[in-house]
Amino acid sequence: MKDTANMSPAEIRAIIRNNEWIKPTSGMAKGFTQANLAILKKDLAFEFLLFCQRNPKPCPILDVTEPGSPIPRLIAPGADIRTDIPKYRIYRSGELTEEVTDIMKYWEDDMVAFLIGCSFTFEHPLMNNGIPVRHIEENCNVAMYKTNIPCVKAGRFEGPMVVSMRPIPEKDVVRAVQITSRFPAVHGAPIQIGNPGRIGIKDINKPDFGDRVTIREGEVPVFWACGATPQAIAMEVKPELMITHAPGHMFIADVLDEQYSVF
Repeated sequence: MKDTANMSPAEIRAIIRNNEWIKPTSGMAKGFTQANLAILKKDLAFEFLLFCQRNPKPCPILDVTEPGSPIPRLIAPGADIRTDIPKYRIYRSGELTEEVTDIMKYWEDDMVAFLIGCSFTFEHPLMNNGIPVRHIEENCNVAMYKTNIPCVKAGRFEGPMVVSMRPIPEKDVVRAVQITSRFPAVHGAPIQIGNPGRIGIKDINKPDFGDRVTIREGEVPVFWACGATPQAIAMEVKPELMITHAPGHMFIADVLDEQYSVF
């Protein structure tokens, strides 16, 4: 079993590229930033960039590639966005049509890739403060839910915010808010604490993306804005083609998570 928590981002990307890891990436490359992915054709790229600018909580931009380039030069100049994520989703006219382990045959010379901050980045700081991260403990994907919170419309892009949920011991909730507030580039502080119904979640045991996790006695469900939001947007807007990461299967950058923290 590989000690993926202590591997470098380049080592992680190499095993992903060789299809040796086709699982969620939470807990991997401790101390390094993880990112969500959304790829669109150039004619939609400006509208999507504007959408992210208007919705920085669920869609904080870390990097945008040049049209036709698969290289995220700001956060991982030695990487290839077409091969270095464990699993991708292909959406056609808003419908999920395929899940694949690389997108070489789908890549076109007018595509633009957006790398969006991911809350996996602040999980090691949580654990370093003695706060458990349940989906890492249970070796599964984080639970994610569509909400009734509308994103701010930009051009053709509109739809609901998606959130991720982590059960936090009641005594640690304030500390969890303090820690994650230091990372505004990767979603920052929670948007809701303890009341899933308030944001339109009818059954916390049935996430829309990812896996159900155990909520123990004395724990509170805490919800953070999530970079899976573009997938919910794809289902609403129905672009002819949109490529994303599969939920929980992130891109691991060369940037230390502390570089996105504030004090």
